[in-house]
Amino acid sequence: MQNPIQDSAQNTIAPAQKAKILAEALPYIKRFFDKTIVIKYGGNAMTDAHLKECFAQDVVLLKLVGMNPVVVHGGGPQINEMLDKLGKKGEFIQGMRVTDEETMDVVEMVLGGQVNKEIVNLINRHGGKAVGLTGQDGNFIHAHKLMMADKDDANKMIDIGQVGEISAIDPSIINFLDSGDFIPVVAPIGVGENGDTFNINADVVAGKLAEILGAEKLILLTNTPGVLDKSGTLLTGLTPKQIDDLVADGTLSGGMLPKISSALDAARSGVKAVHIIDGRVEHALLLEVLTDEGVGTLIKAK
Repeated sequence: MQNPIQDSAQNTIAPAQKAKILAEALPYIKRFFDKTIVIKYGGNAMTDAHLKECFAQDVVLLKLVGMNPVVVHGGGPQINEMLDKLGKKGEFIQGMRVTDEETMDVVEMVLGGQVNKEIVNLINRHGGKAVGLTGQDGNFIHAHKLMMADKDDANKMIDIGQVGEISAIDPSIINFLDSGDFIPVVAPIGVGENGDTFNINADVVAGKLAEILGAEKLILLTNTPGVLDKSGTLLTGLTPKQIDDLVADGTLSGGMLPKISSALDAARSGVKAVHIIDGRVEHALLLEVLTDEGVGTLIKAK
C-alpha cells in the first residue's frame, strides 16, 4: 500500500533536484566500492513496520552498488516480549542482560529463529540474497563466559549467567558469503569449547566483527540521534578522552555503555569510521553512507 504523504513529498522534488541527489551519492559509491560495512541493526528500526522496510531497502541498495554490508542484529524488545509471556522479568546489569538457562533458551529461539528469519526474509523480498547465521554456524563466533566487574568494587566480579565474551571470530564463512553476493545476517549467539551457547551483546559482536573483517565502516543504529550531552545536544567527532569524561560524569550509562565501548575498540583496531546513528529516521543508513549530510555521532580513534 502506498503512503500518500511520501508520494506527495516525492512529487514536490523537481527532476533536477532528484538528479542532484543521485549525483551526490556517486563519490561515496566509488569510495566504498567493494568495502565491508558492518551494521548493527536494533532499536525502533527493528520494530516499526515502515522503518523495517526502509532498512531492508537500504541494505539491498548498498549491496547492489558494490558494497559488502554485513548485518548484526539485536532483539531485546522481542526477547522481553517472549519472557513476559512466560511470566519472567528481564534483568540488566550495566547494560548487559542477565541470562540464566531458561532465558538462554528464549534468546536462542527468538534471535536465532524468529528475528533472524524475519530480517532475512525482508531483505530477500526487496531483492537481496540474505543468509541467516548464528555464531554456532561453522563455529564462527567462539566465546567464553563473561564475568562482569562490579562498578562499585573493582575487586568484585558479578556472574550474569550464560553471557559470553568473544574469544575469537573465524571470518571465513562471512568472506565466503560476501564473495557470492550474499548478505550475511548474524544473530549474536556464540559457542563455547564444550558446545555451550552464550548470549553476546549485539553491539559487541558488531564491533569485533568489523575489526576482524577490516571493515571500512561500523554503523550502530540506536533510538537516539546519537551520543547526546546532558542538555540533549548531539555530540560528534568524539575522542576516547571525551568519552571517558562522559562516562565518568554519568552522561553515558546503561545500554549506551557496551555500544560506546564497542565503537571505541573498533576505531582503535583499524575500522576507519564508526558511527552511532538514529535508526528512527527513514533511510538513515543511506543518509550516513551515501550523502554529505551524515547523521549521528562519529567516534574517532584518538
